[in-house]
Amino acid sequence: MEKTQVMVYFSLFGDDFPIDEVTKSLGITPTLTYKKGDPIPRHNSLNSLHPHYRKETAWDLSSGYQESYDVTEQMDQVFVPLKNQAAVINQLKENYHLQCKFFIVIKMENGHSPGLYLDNEQIEFASKVNAEFDIDLYANPYNDSFND
Repeated sequence: MEKTQVMVYFSLFGDDFPIDEVTKSLGITPTLTYKKGDPIPRHNSLNSLHPHYRKETAWDLSSGYQESYDVTEQMDQVFVPLKNQAAVINQLKENYHLQCKFFIVIKMENGHSPGLYLDNEQIEFASKVNAEFDIDLYANPYNDSFND
């Protein structure tokens, strides 16, 4: 049986910027980086006929997908290394015209949904770096009740 999974990641992104400089300035190794123009990996052969390319450069720090019923666990894995880096992030944003965002991705299995709670410290940090939150929810298995 599939288990509910959660992934949280923080992304610094923009048109084009030196990823190595961001890594050096933050002193944090990213979990994923890509450059504008890089091909987007596809998981099926139909999409390989029409390749897609990255429209921006990004530096991401991610928890990766983990079985979880509490988003706080994955949020802390990303937030804790970043929480004292607001000034550095803001300087990088200014220097390279970057934006930043927290992504929360929840894959719910069989109606088992995790708790989603952001504490004041996390909200304050997001405000300091002007980060938005993007929350994606996927409910599996999906049944289209309109056809019943």
